[in-house]
Amino acid sequence: MVKDFFRQTPRAAAAFSGGTDSALLLYLAKQNGCDVHAYYVRTVFQPEFELEDARRLAGELNIPMTVVELDILAVPEAAANGPDRCYHCKRAIFTTLQEAAAEDGYTVLLDGTNASDDAGDRPGMRALRELGVRSPLRECGITKAEVRRLSREAGLFTWEKPAYACLATRIPTGTAIRADRLRSVEQAETQMSEMGFRDFRVRMYRDAARIQVRAEQLALALEKRKEITERLGGLFDGVLLDLNVRTESPDMERHTENDQEQEETDHEQ
Repeated sequence: MVKDFFRQTPRAAAAFSGGTDSALLLYLAKQNGCDVHAYYVRTVFQPEFELEDARRLAGELNIPMTVVELDILAVPEAAANGPDRCYHCKRAIFTTLQEAAAEDGYTVLLDGTNASDDAGDRPGMRALRELGVRSPLRECGITKAEVRRLSREAGLFTWEKPAYACLATRIPTGTAIRADRLRSVEQAETQMSEMGFRDFRVRMYRDAARIQVRAEQLALALEKRKEITERLGGLFDGVLLDLNVRTESPDMERHTENDQEQEETDHEQ
């Protein structure tokens, strides 16, 4: 089915986040003879390491990549962080991508949504449908497990990359998103990574940091309690540890403040 898709779509632009799904999308496009061009939208919602990963992967696959700058906080509905934030964010990002791709002569835009993503009526997915964005992985029935398996077989370094959603999902729904808040969260998560944590989140709780870790790393969080407090204390008024941990790979995004969905699935489109 993948071969058939790219036989019918021999030239396309691809939204590339540097994540597992969109990395496999680029690989499959290249392997099946598609003239594909990657486009990365750089906003304050994306941490810098995502751009670094995107550049590395595009370079390894020898696929051209264009970085498009977007002031996402200039979109009032995105900055307000209401329950439909993700719709307005995705709509702005993919409209910008389509415009950039069109200037380069690409009329088809692809994204990395896979077959495990429950489309339903999620705001972000609705935006993709409205804009006519194609999702080859989803259309060809490639699940998240298959994405990782195929990526590993292809030798892509992203095959075991943890799911990572945009920084906006760290701010509780209804709390206005500001650039300084996003910077604090990004710096805090960088600090946590340096201390050996994986598959975690640092969320804002009022003016404090609320840390979510996997069950197997809870002991590490307690062991490093003093170091965590020292490192994150300068960024937030307080540092809290969320004991509502999970044993599986955490879609910790699914139990955020106010039960916000906020499309924090993999955010790898």
